[in-house]
Amino acid sequence: MKISTEHLQRCVSTLAQSLKMLNNYQPQSLEYDVLRNAVVKGFELTLETAGKLLKKTLKAYLSNPREADSLVFKQVFRHAHKHGLLTSDEVTRWFSYRDNRNTTAHDYGEGFAEDTLVLLPQFILDVDKLIEVLNNVPD
Repeated sequence: MKISTEHLQRCVSTLAQSLKMLNNYQPQSLEYDVLRNAVVKGFELTLETAGKLLKKTLKAYLSNPREADSLVFKQVFRHAHKHGLLTSDEVTRWFSYRDNRNTTAHDYGEGFAEDTLVLLPQFILDVDKLIEVLNNVPD
């Protein structure tokens, strides 16, 4: 079964465009704050969507496809590495994205939002790579 990556592609495209727009404003402006909030939410949506698609993909690699349903986020990425879908460096970065997301979800401080912005250029590249991997998984 081929997994559709259309929604993930839309999420990462929107995130990348929002980040570009954010860079047009001064950090002290209200517009910057509004766009930064949108970018952080876009990051969270993209991260969750990526994890869910990867989990669906893993069903084909596990002896019991329902086992994938019980995997938590980091386990999904560990299994993806185990099955050759991601490198260990990529998995380490995905773990840091998840850790950052958990921090921003529980502490809405400006510093955490700014920390997220620093991660985004590499995150966007990693999402694009994941989309490529998902699109090339054999049926």
